[in-house]
Amino acid sequence: MPHGADRHDVAELGLARLGREQIEWAAQRMPVLGTVQERFRAERPFAGLGVGACLHVTAETANLLRTLSAGGADVSLCASNPLSTHDDVAASLVADFSIATFARRAESPADYSAHVDAVLDRVPALTVDDGCDLVARLHLDRPAQARAVIGGTEDTTTGAVRLRALSASGGLAYPIVAVSGAATRLLADNRYGTGQSTIDGIVRATNILLAGARVVVAGYGNCGRGVAERARGMGASVIVTEVDPLRALEAAFDGFTVMPMESAAEVGQVFVTATGNRDVLRAEHFAVMSDGAILANAGHFNVEIDITALTELAAGQRRAVRPMVEEFDVGGGRRLLLLAEGRLVNLGAADGHPAQVMDISFAVQALACEWLVQYAKELSPTVHDVPAEIDGAVARLKLATMSLAIDELTAAQRDYLASWIG
Repeated sequence: MPHGADRHDVAELGLARLGREQIEWAAQRMPVLGTVQERFRAERPFAGLGVGACLHVTAETANLLRTLSAGGADVSLCASNPLSTHDDVAASLVADFSIATFARRAESPADYSAHVDAVLDRVPALTVDDGCDLVARLHLDRPAQARAVIGGTEDTTTGAVRLRALSASGGLAYPIVAVSGAATRLLADNRYGTGQSTIDGIVRATNILLAGARVVVAGYGNCGRGVAERARGMGASVIVTEVDPLRALEAAFDGFTVMPMESAAEVGQVFVTATGNRDVLRAEHFAVMSDGAILANAGHFNVEIDITALTELAAGQRRAVRPMVEEFDVGGGRRLLLLAEGRLVNLGAADGHPAQVMDISFAVQALACEWLVQYAKELSPTVHDVPAEIDGAVARLKLATMSLAIDELTAAQRDYLASWIG
């Protein structure tokens, strides 16, 4: 990062016009967040507060930051994934919206780390994380600063798992809302967003025909379920691997073939990991995969595919064959294809979730930040669920923007549900 840069480090400010067009395009498809933004502009719930965000630098994220800024926040941003940054969006955030932004696509690990520090150097009162990078840096390297933060949000399931472990050890310094667990987000973001955008990333990167292909989905949580459903919708024959017997049973009842990865590796043609764990695809699996097998990750961190083992198996015989596609020659006439460096394929090789999905997720995120400010003094330094009233409010707003109405309980029905007599 350039010495002395305290407001931004982006690739090229001249890209701002293109970025603004993308931000405005997304905003038109995010009416729920737009409604929240209008209220925030009038009520200014974050007046005088700094908000530090470590998120995917996309047009949809830009509209979340605009919403927080409209509420009076002094917002700064770094990237949560070096391959998901849109340089034109980053430029527009600086030039058009005065949001301090430190992000460049394909930035080095050193720059990635420096950008996290650049956001924290602005001493935010609230943190907004996607993978708990800000929280980790605060707790590991800046404990005194961590104790001065009033609250934060975490947008990923993987991050929330880590934060709960930190909280259980008594080490969490401030309250954090696990936005990843909101019912609206699990439905829209994980299932429908990840399902569609993962398939989009795989097809954009490879231009393969999914109809008739054997697709192996590792993990049948909300993300894996979404990927499996969309792959089947494209005509693929889908195999699910799981470690949880209930999820495996659910996958079987949903009509998918269930087997261990050891067996799936021998027959699969496209592999998608969505577990939140490490080494899901390992050396013993690579050893039996067929020539041309495609490896993609839909989990947050690039640890689900053991890239070190894949590199060793290829003995240095690797090359880029398409944008976001790297070929590993593992011998015996077999070549394995790794997408997006093993990082999130939907963001590395495509545009991530559709704006209509992020409209829901980021409305929850914005309202969770407001809730934290309102109740920060009353909240214990642990991981909190999204309040049910926020989930319900966002769902109702989204239905309204879709011109959909639902029934209301009658007084007699409410009394019936509240009575044990019947």
